[in-house]
Amino acid sequence: MAVLKLLLCLCFLHAAYGKGSEPQVECTPEVMKVTVPMDGDRKVCYLDQLKDYSPCLPVLSGKLATFVLDLQDPHKCGVTRVLHKMTGNRTFYHKVVIENSDGSRETVSARCAITAKMRAISKREVKPFPLDFDEPDVLTITRYEEGKAPEPILGAVVKQNGKQVSGEISVSPGTPLSMEIFLNNESASVYGLLVNYMHVTDTEKQQETIILNGCSVDPYLFDNFVTNDGDTLTAKFRAFKFPDTTYVQFKGTVTVCLDKCQGVQCSNGVVGYGRKRRAIPGNAESNKLYEVSLTTFIKVENVDGDSRESEHILELLKNLKVANQELGDRDGTPASVAEQISDNQLIEHPREEVTGGSSALTYSCLLLASVVVMLLYKY
Repeated sequence: MAVLKLLLCLCFLHAAYGKGSEPQVECTPEVMKVTVPMDGDRKVCYLDQLKDYSPCLPVLSGKLATFVLDLQDPHKCGVTRVLHKMTGNRTFYHKVVIENSDGSRETVSARCAITAKMRAISKREVKPFPLDFDEPDVLTITRYEEGKAPEPILGAVVKQNGKQVSGEISVSPGTPLSMEIFLNNESASVYGLLVNYMHVTDTEKQQETIILNGCSVDPYLFDNFVTNDGDTLTAKFRAFKFPDTTYVQFKGTVTVCLDKCQGVQCSNGVVGYGRKRRAIPGNAESNKLYEVSLTTFIKVENVDGDSRESEHILELLKNLKVANQELGDRDGTPASVAEQISDNQLIEHPREEVTGGSSALTYSCLLLASVVVMLLYKY
């Protein structure tokens, strides 16, 4: 019996030692610092979906692994930002995955809440009560209730044949994929979702818009987001990559509405879950409570024998660039393609003016008409 108790104590001690110490999270308005003690059986740690992504790996010092996440640019390492549109409060969160030497994994959630600065409140003129107003001496309160809706927590995953694809697993260009944006179980019964905008980048210089005001720019490359219940949005697309990198980053802006968000009729007849460019009724706007900026990564690599498919995908990217250029021309705004220089300013590509054959034909017709008018006037 004594031996059994000793073995149980040793097992508990080993389990406690193997689990490792608790990670620490420090918050400022600029950065979220996550320090993970690499003691016990811990072997390696990394941000969720970014195991081999070098710009977001932790700094190792002794038995400590430290992540310093930029909250001014949360997309950089996939930090999710939740903005409360009424209070201005912001919440940032991410997940850290820890792998142990026995092959098991543990996931740690890191969260920072930043309270908005208080604004000056101006007093409004209050109308006096009417002369016949009579306040009762005794008030009887028969029922009192207080409730608070949970803060929404969103997730974004990319799937292939129903299985999740993260930044750790490579896929080939042209592979059919789907992206899901969803609420956690606690929030799903309270809120609904819509995607306002989504951009795709090579994590460095190139960026293209794929969702604009809730509708896809090129449904063949990336389809509209659709939903059955308003809590999970799904869009089908084909894996693509930029020429100079294997990582593809999707940066989205998602609105969280009370109950359910209003969709928008897109050009191909599908109802996309994003907001309209035109003004919509005020009651539809009033249930928009949160704006969420989220990011997800996939890893796309060329393999032997798929050069034809890679060329086809590059052609689709060129078409997407042209579509973005046309949107910029139509709306009077710059095209979405931009380059980022060292001081984080965006430089727009200059656009060349092209004179086509139709312009020359118009000029010739005008010249001929002028000659005919002069001859008629002369005779």
